[in-house]
Amino acid sequence: MKWLIEKSMKWIPKWLVWSLLIGIGICILLFNDFFGSSELFGILAFLYFVFVFFLLVQWILKQIKLVIKLKHEKTKTELLHLKNQVNPHFFFNTLNNLYGLMEKNSKERQMVLKLSDMMRYSIYEGQKDWVTLKDELEYLKNYIELQEIRYHKKSDIKFNYQMGNHDSKIMPLLFIILLENAFKHGLENMEKNAYIHIDFIADKNKVDFVIENNFELQKSENQYSIGLKNLKRRLELVYPNKHTLSFDVDTNTYKAKLSLLLK
Repeated sequence: MKWLIEKSMKWIPKWLVWSLLIGIGICILLFNDFFGSSELFGILAFLYFVFVFFLLVQWILKQIKLVIKLKHEKTKTELLHLKNQVNPHFFFNTLNNLYGLMEKNSKERQMVLKLSDMMRYSIYEGQKDWVTLKDELEYLKNYIELQEIRYHKKSDIKFNYQMGNHDSKIMPLLFIILLENAFKHGLENMEKNAYIHIDFIADKNKVDFVIENNFELQKSENQYSIGLKNLKRRLELVYPNKHTLSFDVDTNTYKAKLSLLLK
């Protein structure tokens, strides 16, 4: 019976199955007064409730398995993160030492400061389940300012942000992957007229992050990177049915949009 149900559910939309079950249940309740004394009606009603009970138990077991799986994956991720913290801590301390040795107000010192702030955020905030929108915004601003110092070419970088509630909680390090890709596959390979336009709009219930950049087709790499795969997986785990991630690729423009419903 279980095999037959699972096979049927694959090609029948779930919404249709549940609509039929609810409809049949309503019919049983409505016609119970008329056919309640019928033996056939009683058998059919009994089979219906057994079937619904079976589906309910199956759904509960599925949710339990999902929770166990999520906890297991979270543990693996935390262990991997802890293992990867060895080298970041070393570099973080080294950057602080370099900062102290450099001349005040120098361009190099500004770069080290920005990089140090970003590394501190990645190490200490990145391992948390949730951070504030304000902290995530500052991290993105630091990254953009660092890249502007790094690249010695004229470019059009615009970062428009509007925060309705700076204290709203969000999963850390989601948007940086899209931002890094824009620089890596766009501005970094463009000789002139490079642009990156970012809109980061958030209110109490929703966050919209839209980023667009141009690129040179002959120099572009495959933009569906490991980082994007990881981003999709993290969104599926933490924001199931509460996010949309879309990409729009034109002849020489690339646009990504990530929308989140805040918890």
